[in-house]
Amino acid sequence: MAEIPDFLSEEECRLVVQLARLKGLTESQVSVPDSQEETADLLDLSPEEVFNLLDLNQDGQLQLQEILTHSSARDRFWLTPENLQEIYAGLKDDPDQDGLLSLGEFKRLSSKALWRFSPQLGGKRSQPVRNSRHTWLYQGEGAHHVLRALRKRVIRLTQLPPLLVELSEPLQVVRYEQGGHHYAHYDSGAVHPEAACTHSRLAANISTPFETSCRYITVLFYLNSVEEGGETTFPVADNRTYEEEALIQNDVDLLDTRKNCDKGNLRVKPTQGTAIFWYNHLSDGKGWVGELDEYSLHGDCILPRGTKWVANNWINIDPDYQRQARYQKLVAQRQQDEAQSGERNSDEHSDLHQDL
Repeated sequence: MAEIPDFLSEEECRLVVQLARLKGLTESQVSVPDSQEETADLLDLSPEEVFNLLDLNQDGQLQLQEILTHSSARDRFWLTPENLQEIYAGLKDDPDQDGLLSLGEFKRLSSKALWRFSPQLGGKRSQPVRNSRHTWLYQGEGAHHVLRALRKRVIRLTQLPPLLVELSEPLQVVRYEQGGHHYAHYDSGAVHPEAACTHSRLAANISTPFETSCRYITVLFYLNSVEEGGETTFPVADNRTYEEEALIQNDVDLLDTRKNCDKGNLRVKPTQGTAIFWYNHLSDGKGWVGELDEYSLHGDCILPRGTKWVANNWINIDPDYQRQARYQKLVAQRQQDEAQSGERNSDEHSDLHQDL
């Protein structure tokens, strides 16, 4: 993680905030839904179909990480492997305690029973994982000159080909008010051959059942200074080794940014104009994007009072090099067709973003 003071001027920070207010912010509070089985009921999925959707590696067994990934993506509620082991034990559906569920075991593990048990693990169903408001600001051709200048600055900072940055998500602006926070999370998704990147889904196999955010780099801007709290925390930064089990020790949950931000290894205090950036993925050793960097786990500490404004530029790159190349070719063709027809859609990339 790198910290860069004075990346934005005070005037630029104020202008971005004003543009966000003008655009209008929407609620980004994420809580556990009241009824987890509603989605499956609406889609009329059979247990076998749900099982096969969850079984990412198609080995006929559900691993802890497969259900964990699905739970985080669907419900925005963080379940650790320890939580799942407790659920399995409590429902007596994993007798050998190996953390694997066969199809038969899964059929006995009803959604109602699973989520009726999960509140016993220490959280209320209404406990928010994230509490803020946000909006998206287009930075492409025709955008405000400050937004365009900021994107060009990001290109120079990351030293990536301009096209990769230009085809990434719009600028996300987030406002946290008193009590605002965001549990520790990853900005990008784990790399799975079966999963398509949200931004490059145009070039993916249309039968791919999974989508994930592929955010190679995060550049975060602090748009105002905060007197107390509201830090960006990296709980496991600089750890020699990464162990998921170590995130919860002696009733201290490092993912809970409302209570345990002071336990994080690295915390950055919001200072107006400062930018921080980090890589969410490792290199594949061949000059391209590799596996998710588990040390990029981060969150936002609770804000005891006042307001915090931040903005995020995410650089989207598909770990599948060929798929990224196909995506760029498709976008170029679309832009050429629009240019020939005399039309341009200023929101052309606005449907490519995904909230985490």
